Amino acid sequence: MNEFPLPGGIGVSHLRAYDWEAEDGVCGGSPHLHLACTEAYVVTAGRGAVQTLSTGGYAETPLEAGVIAWFAPGTVHRMVQGGGLRVTVLMQNSGLPEAGDAVFTFPPEVLADPARYAEAAALPKTDDAARQRRDLAIRGYLPLREALLDGDPEPLRTFHRAAVALVSPKIGDWEPRWQAGALKAAELTGAHLKALADGDGSHLDQSGVRVVTPSNPDSYGMCGRRAEYDLSPHGGEALDQEGRQR
Repeated sequence: MNEFPLPGGIGVSHLRAYDWEAEDGVCGGSPHLHLACTEAYVVTAGRGAVQTLSTGGYAETPLEAGVIAWFAPGTVHRMVQGGGLRVTVLMQNSGLPEAGDAVFTFPPEVLADPARYAEAAALPKTDDAARQRRDLAIRGYLPLREALLDGDPEPLRTFHRAAVALVSPKIGDWEPRWQAGALKAAELTGAHLKALADGDGSHLDQSGVRVVTPSNPDSYGMCGRRAEYDLSPHGGEALDQEGRQR
């Protein structure tokens, strides 16, 4: 059986939102944005909210089981814990938002220094380190929010420019992930449609099932404790029609 990706070549993780209180009295995660990818929250349990900053202003969207909320590139988002909040995260481009396409709302002096930014943004290994990263992002986030509430989007645009400067050198590393994931999945659909229009269903011989379990069930994400999945071509198990591993 040929390998095949999750629909659309997306990435998936599960989050348990942080319940640490920030300096504004709100419990939740680290505000950040993505520059090339859309991300979606599928709420599976609990309650909370997502605070967003865009050039159109500030918004707070309630989250409860059954809600799906998603964010276009450039939208700063902050997950807020309201009690037992659990979210399944869907990410474009094979999980690129968790593999590089994210910039935290750190203060301007941190954003202006790539080495300092990289040190501050490094994947934490302890609660204290994750909380310190979150608190640093909050310190840069609150002035952006206050400016938007006053009707001034320019500080957010300045943050956008700083974020672009940070990620521009990485784009060459991102393109292969997009090509092997979302682009390949779209091209494969096109090939299947053409074959079917010609009466050719030979690709149906490649049918089958893939199953994955968390490759890292309890890491530190940007918004909460995260269960990660390896959805690469060689991740998971290929099963036969009896449900046995091939």
